[in-house]
Amino acid sequence: MFIGVGTVTNVVTVVVGSAIGLWLGDRLTAGTRTLVTQVLGLFTLVIAGMSIVRISSADLAAAVAGAGQLVVLGSLLAGALLGTWLRVEQRLDDLAGWLQGRLQGGVASVDRERFVTGFVTATIVFCVGPLTILGSLSDGLGQGADQLLVKSVMDGFAAIAFASTLGVGVLASALAVGVIQGSLTLLGFLLGSFLPAAAVDALTVTGGVILLAMAFRLLDLLHIRVADLLPALLVAPTLTWALSLVV
Repeated sequence: MFIGVGTVTNVVTVVVGSAIGLWLGDRLTAGTRTLVTQVLGLFTLVIAGMSIVRISSADLAAAVAGAGQLVVLGSLLAGALLGTWLRVEQRLDDLAGWLQGRLQGGVASVDRERFVTGFVTATIVFCVGPLTILGSLSDGLGQGADQLLVKSVMDGFAAIAFASTLGVGVLASALAVGVIQGSLTLLGFLLGSFLPAAAVDALTVTGGVILLAMAFRLLDLLHIRVADLLPALLVAPTLTWALSLVV
């Protein structure tokens, strides 16, 4: 198989899953769609928890002298400030609105809101997590696409559930999956294994907290501007590397 096959497969499963979900959507009652969304929120909690437990990793503790929790907290706070300044969530919403206009033409504002919600939610769930980062880098390094193939199956089923409740915006998220994972794969191919284990762990934990925030949104418990936290994913490995030089 060729380098990048993991991302190609992932995009295909998201598209196919979204198409099935859209076909199912009109056949589900409002109560069923609400329940499906809540189940997705619960499952996102599980994925987040699996990432957050890496906060106790030996590599991270050794690199930052046991200050892993402070690294994650600092990354999230700095990421929130940077994301708010850059208006990441607003720009992502604007991108979703632009895509909706290209895919659907003029529709009612309520439909636009549903499209944006579907696109942003699916993009964050599909693209924020250890399998996205580690799997893409591994594929780019020529170490195989096994992680991304597993993720593809998971995302395909998730896309069915998301699209059945959140609509065609989930289908548009396949574009984001292709761009983000493709870029990471290319980065791995060009630069090699450039992230130390501690930096990957910090990034994974930070991503887990962001997924936790998304789960709260899906469960309608808290409306956190999740996209504004995304810069924390860049801050976490940088902060870990900086601290490792001084401790």
